[in-house]
Amino acid sequence: MSDKPVKANIFAAGAVLWRKAPQDPSAIEIAVVHRPKYDDWSFPKGKLDPGETFLTAAVREVREETSITGRFGRHLGGVTYPIPGHRKLKRVEYWSAKAVDGDFGPNNEVDVLYWLPVAEVADHLSYPMDRMILRRFVSIRPDTKTVLLVRHAKAGSRKRYKGDDNLRPLDAKGKEQSAALVEQLKIFGADSVFAADRTRCIDTVMPLAEALGVEISTEPLLTEEGYEADPDAARARALQIAALEGTPVICSQGGVIPDLMRWWADTAGVTLPSARNRKASTWVLSFLDGRLVAADHLDSPLPKVANS
Repeated sequence: MSDKPVKANIFAAGAVLWRKAPQDPSAIEIAVVHRPKYDDWSFPKGKLDPGETFLTAAVREVREETSITGRFGRHLGGVTYPIPGHRKLKRVEYWSAKAVDGDFGPNNEVDVLYWLPVAEVADHLSYPMDRMILRRFVSIRPDTKTVLLVRHAKAGSRKRYKGDDNLRPLDAKGKEQSAALVEQLKIFGADSVFAADRTRCIDTVMPLAEALGVEISTEPLLTEEGYEADPDAARARALQIAALEGTPVICSQGGVIPDLMRWWADTAGVTLPSARNRKASTWVLSFLDGRLVAADHLDSPLPKVANS
């Protein structure tokens, strides 16, 4: 038998689904589900289907197991654990998700759902891994506001493009990424759209704007040239957008986003996860009372097999 470490080869995703307590809006309740197949209590979760990302799988599994649609927010990280009786490891990624629509009904996978006060959840969970996810969930107040910061999708080579670089359009891969961003950004409740004043940025979020039925606000300060000329003004504009009602989406360029994120995180005392800042990647920013409290990074709206 090989002594090499076994990497995760089964992948799943889920969410800590929560709502405001009906009898006390200042308190929250968390959904815990019972699966008769395993006779266990857990958060809703399940394995990825072909062509899914962790995020889209989490959304589907929550809906299938609970009949409830959640508006997703902060990423709670993942857990990896061995499958009993197999030389396999399972990796499960979790998000916080606020229940926004639907009512539970028993189904093939889940026969009971309890909405529990936070203090009672840990005692109902069957697995230590779920209790660890619960601790991450309660470490930050769940009613965060989300801002989505997107790097534009692929637009070919700047050197090879013959025309005005400001007008360089998305290439075929970029159009695929742009289409996939629609579902990803709507999962977080995207409802307004802002883009650096460059064709490739505008085109990246155009399918989203069309799906939402909103106009795109073009932002000259959030182009690479605008940011370099006056970073203070550009950061101030980003703060203005972040303070708007709802869940704004901001699409900008590779020369803007890393510095803007470092400044934002340093100002708030938030530690950023590692990120390669790839084309069509997204920062999911969580705010409480106008202050950044968490920043999560989605490398691509496409599943891994489609990223190669």
